[in-house]
Amino acid sequence: MSLFHAIILAILEGITEFLPISSTGHEILATTILGINHDDFAKLYIIVIQFGAILSVVVLYWKKFFSFGNFKNTFNFYLKLLVAFLPALVFGVLLNDVIHQLLGDVEVVGFTLLLGGVFLLFVDRIFKENENNPEIPVTFPMA
Repeated sequence: MSLFHAIILAILEGITEFLPISSTGHEILATTILGINHDDFAKLYIIVIQFGAILSVVVLYWKKFFSFGNFKNTFNFYLKLLVAFLPALVFGVLLNDVIHQLLGDVEVVGFTLLLGGVFLLFVDRIFKENENNPEIPVTFPMA
């Protein structure tokens, strides 16, 4: 992997991390398009830049993660975070080998990104329709 490739992948990670799209999927496609070997160094580099992006989310939401002033709100926040994390943990452990195999197949990653994009378009359309209908509230309780 050249310095140019490293910069391109870092920029791609920075752009895709805060969007509702798969930064990992786009990194996998980009490495293939750029002709980067999927060796251990390239995989480690992608993990490290993703860790940096995740760390930036923690810094951005520092007060939310580490505010212990109101115990009930803090407890609810960490409970919701745990509930959101548990399915990924369970499926990640149970399907580890399958996940590694599928992430290694660029065609599967590309198809999944396309399918996810179409799904997000339909969900967006549903919420826009409901947004204009006062009988159907579109709210999510955060506390």
